[in-house]
Amino acid sequence: MASNGNGSRTMDAPFTGQFVFSVDGIGEIGAFTEVGGLTVEVEIEELNEGGQNHFAHRLPGRMKWPNIVLKRGITDADNLFEWFWKTSGEGFQGQGSKLERTHGEIAVLDAARQRVRSWKFEEAFPVKWSGPRFAASSREVAVEELEIAHHGFRPS
Repeated sequence: MASNGNGSRTMDAPFTGQFVFSVDGIGEIGAFTEVGGLTVEVEIEELNEGGQNHFAHRLPGRMKWPNIVLKRGITDADNLFEWFWKTSGEGFQGQGSKLERTHGEIAVLDAARQRVRSWKFEEAFPVKWSGPRFAASSREVAVEELEIAHHGFRPS
């Protein structure tokens, strides 16, 4: 906590280095060091009105939801890749080539691992998994990455 100068204390902003990702039907997939793609953008449609030369009417259009990208250091758990495998390749064919979209949640935790804020996403499925880059001369942490397509999210 920090003092705001009048004797009362305000809550510190949560440390953004602790994220938990969970998926309906699977449960907690894991903790992550980086989450990207919590973004929404509204496309703008311009309507030119005849005789109105000072401006074009700007109207809200479709919403665009980029893919969510989750990164973490390699662990001994295979749940990221297993979820990816289930929705692609032989796993996808084994389910009759039917894509199982799911709902999930990304939560940011405080230092005591208590949930501070979370976002629920809808109709999601993994579209890319990347494993670590290996180089004998590198001292970087081995990182795996999962990219997820979805139909939107909302605060929960």
